[in-house]
Amino acid sequence: MTTEGLSVTRKSPDALDPARRLGGSHGNEQLTAIVATLLLVGLAVEGATLLDLERLLGVHAFVGILLIPPVALKLASVAWRMGRFYLGADEYVRRGPPHPFLRLVVAPAAVVSTICLFATGVALLASARTGGPIVALHKASFVVWLGAVGVHVLVRVVRLPGALRRRSPALWLRLGLVSISVVAGAAVATMTLPAVDHLQDEVSAHVGVDGA
Repeated sequence: MTTEGLSVTRKSPDALDPARRLGGSHGNEQLTAIVATLLLVGLAVEGATLLDLERLLGVHAFVGILLIPPVALKLASVAWRMGRFYLGADEYVRRGPPHPFLRLVVAPAAVVSTICLFATGVALLASARTGGPIVALHKASFVVWLGAVGVHVLVRVVRLPGALRRRSPALWLRLGLVSISVVAGAAVATMTLPAVDHLQDEVSAHVGVDGA
């Protein structure tokens, strides 16, 4: 029996690796970039409400709740990258870790302050409180968050266009995950509208009394 006319196709290790078929480290970077771009827009809207928080508190609370699933997705994407790096995955190790200051100072501060900021925001909405220790913690976490995330954005924003344009496998999956996070956020935010309206009424009534 001869092998003439027959060919053997050998699959490369990359083709056999499910993670790389889904884009690998480049796909992970692109997912993070897509969510980051979405969050920049959402957080810009959230920041604009601070200019007149007494009247726009309802919008502030609604947008904040809407952003929780996308924020969770970004944290998960970053955690995946760091986990793969520390577990010694070649593709992630070759790309190297972030600068020590970013990895050991900025990243932990950004993660902790983000969780605290959104957690206290949810607590304030659930309790309809406009003062007290939770408000103080919410404001304090915002100050830390603004500094840490500000540094993070300044360092990373120049890489966003390249990551967004990169062609990598399973783009549909990344877009699907982001879409699901937005839909989930909108659904939860819509369900909290009665609480949002109540909180806005509390603030409006308080401002009306003070202004009398």
